Amino acid sequence: MKTRITKAQKQEYDENGFIVIEDFLTPKDLKHWQQVTNEAVQERLEKRNGFNNQDDPEAYYSQVFVQCVKLLETHAGMAEIMLDPRLGKAAAALAGVDGMRIWHDQALFKPPYANPTAWHLDNPYWSFHSRQAISMWVALDDATLMNGCLYYIPGSHKTATYENSGIGANMSALFKVYPEWRKINAVAAPAKAGSVVFHNGLVAHGAGANMTAGSRRAMTCAYMPDGSTFNGVRNVLPEPYFKSLKLGDPLVDNAVNPLVWKK
Repeated sequence: MKTRITKAQKQEYDENGFIVIEDFLTPKDLKHWQQVTNEAVQERLEKRNGFNNQDDPEAYYSQVFVQCVKLLETHAGMAEIMLDPRLGKAAAALAGVDGMRIWHDQALFKPPYANPTAWHLDNPYWSFHSRQAISMWVALDDATLMNGCLYYIPGSHKTATYENSGIGANMSALFKVYPEWRKINAVAAPAKAGSVVFHNGLVAHGAGANMTAGSRRAMTCAYMPDGSTFNGVRNVLPEPYFKSLKLGDPLVDNAVNPLVWKK
């Protein structure tokens, strides 16, 4: 993996809120990630042993992508991939923090002719607030303008608050919350298979529809800076752990949020 972050990459990320790094995975890495992710998703959908969005396959959101969350908890191969400290170190280098925990991993498969992904922010969904939260999005297929690559509102992470809109049928609902962003031209982030896109948890992003007969697969991970504290939102926290927390408590349970790298 090409995980060393350069000064120029850090500057680009800080300015735009996202960066595409090509050839992040070697061809051997890519084949392994594809195999493991396919197995983990198939197992999740068959056994229904965790979070997925396919309870009603005909619902709009189910047709945006097949979403399977926290696969590292149900598939040993995915745990091995996601707990690699090199990934956490790269994310921490871009975010500018000394330690990084996994918030959750998730596979996002956009099937043929899938719906677009509405503009949204990531971090407001989660159980902590941080301007240094970061997501890793690894392309397992070529992500193109035709099949639903990511798009960003560059620099939006600098003015975002923790207000958000859901990923629904109204593609532009987020611009009712942040009308000033309508004046900024979106930037496409096509990524060939094996490339990675890192983006800030507060940068506005979405994806187009898949207008092809092929799938657009991605494996992602959301990272939480070490030392982040509970904001009252449950999101993916296990219910007993959620009920044990008070506002401001540090989220340091390694069984729930593994510390994947620390300086």
